[in-house]
Amino acid sequence: MPQLRSSSSMSPPLTSLTNKVGKRWKEYQGMNNWNGLLDPLDENLRAEILRYGQFVEAAYKSFEFDPSSPNYARCKFPKSKHLERCGLHNTGYKVTKHLRATSGIKLPTWVDKAPSWVATQSSYIGYVAVCHNKEEIKRLGRRDIVVAFRGTTTCLEWLENLRATLNNVVQSTANGITSAEPCSVEENGAMVESGFLSLYTSKLSDNPSFMSLQDMVRKEIARILKTYEGENLSLTITGHSLGAALATLTAYDIRNSFLRPPHVTVISFGGPRIGNRSFRRRLEEQGTKVLRIVNSDDVITKIPGFVFDEVDKKEGDVEENGGEQVASFQRWMRRRVEEIQWLLYSEIGEELRLCSRDSPYLRGINIVTCHDLNIYLHLVDGFVSSTCPFRATAKRFLRH
Repeated sequence: MPQLRSSSSMSPPLTSLTNKVGKRWKEYQGMNNWNGLLDPLDENLRAEILRYGQFVEAAYKSFEFDPSSPNYARCKFPKSKHLERCGLHNTGYKVTKHLRATSGIKLPTWVDKAPSWVATQSSYIGYVAVCHNKEEIKRLGRRDIVVAFRGTTTCLEWLENLRATLNNVVQSTANGITSAEPCSVEENGAMVESGFLSLYTSKLSDNPSFMSLQDMVRKEIARILKTYEGENLSLTITGHSLGAALATLTAYDIRNSFLRPPHVTVISFGGPRIGNRSFRRRLEEQGTKVLRIVNSDDVITKIPGFVFDEVDKKEGDVEENGGEQVASFQRWMRRRVEEIQWLLYSEIGEELRLCSRDSPYLRGINIVTCHDLNIYLHLVDGFVSSTCPFRATAKRFLRH
């Protein structure tokens, strides 16, 4: 797979970035839905997106991929040296918690005879980090909390990804979200992809004391909010692929679980669809801000399920223009689609749409490379606007 690199002369340490977020930090965190900042792409916002993308890279780099290692699927580095060991020096952040996700899939008995890595049910998925450097806090205009998630790596995570049907999400201000059996949208409202919800809420069946990802995140965020009570705080949740879906679920849960949550923003890279229209509405009602970075050549961003968001709007337009027959067909189509609502998804948040074909540095584009996080960061670094898709001064480029 082609990789991107950035030398010290081309990509400066995070704390030496020349952009000043300061008083406008809420704009860059999506307070106004990034209106006027995406096309053309604002330079400060570009730097912030790349910065959070580097935190996601650190979640990948710290994962033990070697299935022969006794530490397979665990974090390779201690919290005190986590970011530095991943090549992120002088970030102004420190890792406070390593996070694990657990699959809720019940394994058949024959799995006992398979290699242990096949049945790895719980694995390191990301981390929580807090900005502690005074100069970085001043530059950002607040103390930032980051939750970063990697994408799919283990066998059971791949299987969870294939569980594309929608499950109900039970909303509760006191208790956040829980999973439920699939049932109708009219009865229970917000629904999300079954596999993502399973990875977020499941615990080990043979060890009930082993916390779910949901419990770990809630407990750590509660501790941080108490520690820095009274300060200007933000919570930025970022992830790639599966991690993008988990980031959105986490944001939804945090806004439901805390009476006075901080400003919550999701920066997602190459994320699949996650929920239905009711779930999207709940996120909007919460005030959760979601920025989806999408590569138009990346098939993962087009699955699972179907999207049928614009039917009502189109029906009205057609009827006003006198197209009654077309409007009748669209009503019929909507009824047919509603019959398969367990696969009816909705696009969530604001979108920064990029394209691999716009980069003069990319060759041999395929399904795998189009989804790679490094490709996403390369495209963000190069994007200018929809009329000028790639700048010649892009810092991240392909290794020859």
